[in-house]
Amino acid sequence: MTASTRKKKKQSKKKRKGRSKIGLFIAVLCVVLSVGTLGLAFLAIETYAEKEGVGAAKEPDGETIAADMTSIQETVLQETEQEEPEAQGAEEDRYAALLQDTDFMEAHRIYAKEAASPEKIVMAFAGDILFDPNYAVMARLRQRGGGIEEAFSADLLAEMRGADIFMINNEFPYSKRGAPLEGKQFTFRADPESAAYLTEMGVDIVSLANNHAFDYGEESLLDSLETLESMEMPYVGAGRNLEEAAAPVSFIINDKKITILSATQIERNDNPDTRGAGEDTSGTFRCWNPQRLVQEVTQARADSDIVIVYIHWGTESQAETDWAQRDQAVMIAEAGADIIIGDHSHCLQPVGYVEGIPVIYSLGNFWFNSKTQDTCLVQVIIPSEGDLSVRVLPAKQSDCRTQLLQGAEKERVLSYINSISDSGVLNEDGILSAK
Repeated sequence: MTASTRKKKKQSKKKRKGRSKIGLFIAVLCVVLSVGTLGLAFLAIETYAEKEGVGAAKEPDGETIAADMTSIQETVLQETEQEEPEAQGAEEDRYAALLQDTDFMEAHRIYAKEAASPEKIVMAFAGDILFDPNYAVMARLRQRGGGIEEAFSADLLAEMRGADIFMINNEFPYSKRGAPLEGKQFTFRADPESAAYLTEMGVDIVSLANNHAFDYGEESLLDSLETLESMEMPYVGAGRNLEEAAAPVSFIINDKKITILSATQIERNDNPDTRGAGEDTSGTFRCWNPQRLVQEVTQARADSDIVIVYIHWGTESQAETDWAQRDQAVMIAEAGADIIIGDHSHCLQPVGYVEGIPVIYSLGNFWFNSKTQDTCLVQVIIPSEGDLSVRVLPAKQSDCRTQLLQGAEKERVLSYINSISDSGVLNEDGILSAK
């Protein structure tokens, strides 16, 4: 990383820190006052979408998108970049009042968590999982007795369960209803009872922003939402309408507010098999047209300590990133994300930095099929002071079981990721740094 890049990153971090300390009351007041202005921003987005066609298969007009993005960010930040009031109470109790307001927490999908250590927060992220009993991994799990220990090695399970916050991509709906979408080659559906495996895996939040969440129609998606809500499992990336689908989930942990958003670029056409949510219709949070995602990231940046974007993108079975990933990575970084984590390609992709922030372009499959392939668990370590760090833990999916790798096999996967990455490098422990 060049000196100029480090300086830019440091200045960006300083600005973000200042914004994140704005009091809850001021933040709420600003949102209320900005409704009219943001209405204009929404109108601009809708006008652009009508003109260009949301989800159009061609590459969007970069200059037009950039101009609209800048307008959206300026609108949001004008209402949040105000003089910071004097701190009320001790610094370590910044969120004490918020934690007491359970109604507000529930309404805004904010969850209280306890970290294993007061010195750091350890988050873990994995890629695609599949609980459909008609496919190999779940069928084999049942043959082996049905225990989650048959799906993951003991040391990998320990890392999953030991994370303070663990997130995966839920690449299917939980439902017994609906019919497979006509003409779609692969459609997935799992028994709602199998959602209990999430708890056994140590999962704390799932993404539904993918191209299989709607495989059995609206009924199956709505059943998924109800299944996850009944077990108090937070989810992002889909909802009963666009507002819910685009809404982030936040965790208050070690006196930090960590906000997670999830969206999908897939499929890249006007009429996708996986329906995007509308103002009054259920679906996923689509970001092929990225303006709404940029707006959500900008708003999250204004009142969060850490902003994470977990995004479904890329080309299946292709290790090389495509233009849509690269272009949107810049947009998301400039909007205020602290890290971008991707999935969908079903294989590992490069790691590196964009605008000074780390990007893991694809986690690969985690526990998805019978194919033997490399995968990983990504740890994001957030210290009490200083910048976050990223660590890649190599793993392998083989014979419908995923295991953590050690020794020469671990070195092989780290070397492979380094060989396809141009802006980042992993050391022997999997710690990411800039080239």
